Amino acid sequence: MATVQFSASSVSSKNLPSFEGLRPSAIRTSIYSPLRQGNLSLRSFRGLVVTAATTVTPKYTALKPLGDRVLVKIKTAEEKTVGGILLPTSAQTKPQGGEVVVVGEGRTIGKNKVEIDLKTGTQVVYSKYAGTELEFNGSNHLILKEDDIVGILETDDVKDLKPLNDRVLIKVAVAENKTAGGLLLTDATKEKPSIGTVIAVGPGPLDEEGKRKPLSVSNGNTVLYSKYAGNDFKGADGSDYITLRASDVMAVLS
Repeated sequence: MATVQFSASSVSSKNLPSFEGLRPSAIRTSIYSPLRQGNLSLRSFRGLVVTAATTVTPKYTALKPLGDRVLVKIKTAEEKTVGGILLPTSAQTKPQGGEVVVVGEGRTIGKNKVEIDLKTGTQVVYSKYAGTELEFNGSNHLILKEDDIVGILETDDVKDLKPLNDRVLIKVAVAENKTAGGLLLTDATKEKPSIGTVIAVGPGPLDEEGKRKPLSVSNGNTVLYSKYAGNDFKGADGSDYITLRASDVMAVLS
């Protein structure tokens, strides 16, 4: 009887960037079966390919998201480091950003119709695990809810991110290099900080009448936030930043 064997080398992520929490574009399997009766000799066949992303066939030339959904063209992954070193596919970071292609008609809250305040061509950053990937018009896209879009990025530096809804942008505090007793810490033993300074806030979430509710934190606040929340980014200056919902901020420090 034929058996199916999976190995690390059998996973292919060609043409799609990889990231922590990898969703590969294809999975290859090696299939083995006996050559002779009573002797299980190895015989390999061409690998089967299972596509993970949804492919929209070329006969469909238009896609209109429904409700509060947005279609985003995914940004291409960086293939080189800042120093010009080529990165293998497995080391390329999956982008968390892209360009707005088309938006839905919005949603109804109470008696009010709330439109999506995003324009075609806007560069946005979205939650790491949000949406459904699809191949459309020969490019990789993501269709996701408007609330899964973290903010608008008008430059290439995350410190300039304009948060949306109830999101806040925080510059993460630098990790301590020494213990309280004066012992030096290596990068591997440094505890990830969960303290930082708020540098931008969104307009607030919508209430039952479709009006914005102001957030409880503001620019300049030093805050303590949930350690496992949000999306991490590296700024152009090498600093660490995180975007998260205001509800993940636990306290303001002073």
